[in-house]
Amino acid sequence: MKHIRYPSSLKPGEIVGVTAPSTGVAPDLEPRLQFCIEVVRGFGYEVRLGECLRSDGIVSASAQARADELTTMLLDDEVAIVVPPWGGELLINMLPLLDFARLAQAKPKWIAGYSDLSTLLMPFTMLTGIATLHGSNFMETPYQPDPALKHRREVVTLSAGDSFTQGSATRYQTEWTRYQNDPRVSEWNYSQPAQWKWLGHERNISASVTVSGRLIGGCVEVISMLPGTPYGDVNAFARDYAPEGLLFYLEVCEEPAPGACRMLHHMKLAGWFAHANAILVGRTAAPDGRNFTQYEAMADALGDLGVPVIYDMDIGHLPPQAILVNGALATVTFSPSGNKIEQRLV
Repeated sequence: MKHIRYPSSLKPGEIVGVTAPSTGVAPDLEPRLQFCIEVVRGFGYEVRLGECLRSDGIVSASAQARADELTTMLLDDEVAIVVPPWGGELLINMLPLLDFARLAQAKPKWIAGYSDLSTLLMPFTMLTGIATLHGSNFMETPYQPDPALKHRREVVTLSAGDSFTQGSATRYQTEWTRYQNDPRVSEWNYSQPAQWKWLGHERNISASVTVSGRLIGGCVEVISMLPGTPYGDVNAFARDYAPEGLLFYLEVCEEPAPGACRMLHHMKLAGWFAHANAILVGRTAAPDGRNFTQYEAMADALGDLGVPVIYDMDIGHLPPQAILVNGALATVTFSPSGNKIEQRLV
């Protein structure tokens, strides 16, 4: 049995590397980037910007350039953590250019992000055994977290053997502030009540379940492209690293319900959920289809797995979002007295 490896605790004065493996930062977003750098330096860290960063194209640079720069940062012992500005669309085209065997031999360091970054984070943990962090991107650094949740900077100061617990948010936001209009925004605009739900038990006010396993997952639109590739062998990961089973987390960004349903079925048909003890689904603003909702898509694809499906969780593109550590041993508690997720870095 192999063991997940965790990066060392981030210390004041260490370097945060910022590169864009997917979409870069357009010129009109430069003020936001500079504000985020200012905030990170205020936390006590240095910032090193990559060359693959400033761009208004669909990607920040060629696939080879992006892969080379990410590799350089991951192999550079001076860089303590890599935090891309955000996700995008086409990170997948650089995956074949990464030497995961070589990266597995390097000193573990955090890579953080979500959305298209899932295309990197999930395979990276499965292929190297090094934990990665699904949570806020660099351009979201200034936001203050919901009181029930953790900020990225809190989690990356933990060490192997530590644990942390997050509750469920009480409210969430549905619309993003345009950074072009307010580059220094640092407060979420919560407007809607948030509540976790258990598929099939929505009307049972006394419903309760506790389930554990190792966390793995990401954004449905991008990770659903990985089954059948060298970057998507979930069963090998479960066999080698997770005898406890998996807690598989998922979130739909923008795919309409019929397409989301197909993607979820694709993952299921590929055997991705064979070792799942539960499925954790983030809330979504993705559109419904004609006479077919996102709820129905989830229920159609996941409702027959025989494991709890907890949904509308604080995961994904409708902030706030919990910090989830790929590879961590987690316990999710859903109960009338309160919902929580505990993660152990073991």
